[in-house]
Amino acid sequence: MTTATKWALAVGVLALAALIAVLPVVSNRGPELPAADLGPARAAAALQPCPTGDSGSVEQLAGVEVPCLGDSSTVDLGSALGGQATLVNVWATWCAPCREELPLLAAYAAEPGAVRVLTVQVQSNAKDGLDLLTQLGVRLPTVYDGEGASGPAREALKVPRALPASYLITADGTVHFISNPRLFTSIEQIRAAVGAAR
Repeated sequence: MTTATKWALAVGVLALAALIAVLPVVSNRGPELPAADLGPARAAAALQPCPTGDSGSVEQLAGVEVPCLGDSSTVDLGSALGGQATLVNVWATWCAPCREELPLLAAYAAEPGAVRVLTVQVQSNAKDGLDLLTQLGVRLPTVYDGEGASGPAREALKVPRALPASYLITADGTVHFISNPRLFTSIEQIRAAVGAAR
């Protein structure tokens, strides 16, 4: 190997290393909560703790990490939602139907025999979300999937553009999109949709 070839090879290796160093790291880790102090809004909202995991896992959500809105801990949705049936509801502060649906979900969750309910705030400011939940009196555990057009939870669930969107995750980790009805207008509809998807 000539000296010129060795130099060309060395320059090529360095160029490749520099390219790899500047490429974005692909991760399922969700958005960070804003640096602003959410303490007072969190205290007022008094949300229930986010799930931390049972036995089992949800393959479709494996490695998807998002912050818990109530305390900023990181929730790995794949392990946190495994082993127990969970109704997942995706909402945003600007979504008027979401404002009507969230109190119904809270009332359903308080019933004996109800499955666990987790809400996912998207496309809206975290503080505004805490303020809305306080205003509505909804204390459900909530994770935050960011203000942008997409987030790891939305991508994993394949959330449609129109909100709200609900999913039943069964104890075996199967994810069912609830399409009938798309919007819950009564607790009876929630019960029926959960029963049909179980």
